[in-house]
Amino acid sequence: MNWRGCNTLFVKEVRRFYSVILQTVGAPVVTALLYMVVFGQVLQGQTIQGVPSSAFLVPGLMMMSIIQNSFANTSSSITQSKIMGNLVFLLMTPLSAFEIYLAYIGASLLRATLVAIVLYAVTAFFVDVPIHNPLLVLVMLLLSGGTLAVLGMIAGIVANKFDHLAAFQNFFIMPLSFLSGVFYSIHSLPEFWQKASHFNPVFYMIDGFRQGFFGVGDSNPTISVIVAACVFTLVSALCVTMLSRGYKIRG
Repeated sequence: MNWRGCNTLFVKEVRRFYSVILQTVGAPVVTALLYMVVFGQVLQGQTIQGVPSSAFLVPGLMMMSIIQNSFANTSSSITQSKIMGNLVFLLMTPLSAFEIYLAYIGASLLRATLVAIVLYAVTAFFVDVPIHNPLLVLVMLLLSGGTLAVLGMIAGIVANKFDHLAAFQNFFIMPLSFLSGVFYSIHSLPEFWQKASHFNPVFYMIDGFRQGFFGVGDSNPTISVIVAACVFTLVSALCVTMLSRGYKIRG
């Protein structure tokens, strides 16, 4: 392992999002707070799975922010590098495909974690959200953020311009996020949509993450971890293979 080279690329990616931290960390927190205000007012006084609705929303909004920012960090970086024509230089460095993968995923997870921590800290002023199982929260954060970061890399490699990237995010990432129980329990849905939700991997990410806070959810937390781990492994294998072969990078 070329740890020095991997760390250099990691630091470069961290500096890239840190240079516009109000946009990369501040803006997602403000957006999540707006969702919380709107849906908190709509659901005011209600409980979901025995949890006050205002508290129930927080883990879902945190995970939605983790998912969206993990994807955005890697996808925007790689797509921008492709358009500028300098992504090919990665293949000229003494870095393996796995080392490139680690650097990008690590930086993306750092950004997603910062967003989640800031959002949790800010919402603590308005609502109390206890952490029932810190280990489950951490595991789901890493697996879910890592999965979307890898998908962002894949999307960035495949995309030829930002329009392709926007289509991937608008027609794939956003629908899966919003239809996975961010604002509701799937038990409130008709039976058909309850069953359909179990085919959405993002549902397990959000539900497992929420169970780490409250100890209650719509599925077994062990199943949530297994599904998230399997999806992460599959997309990681695909991404490393694409990088090692220089797919759509060599030109």
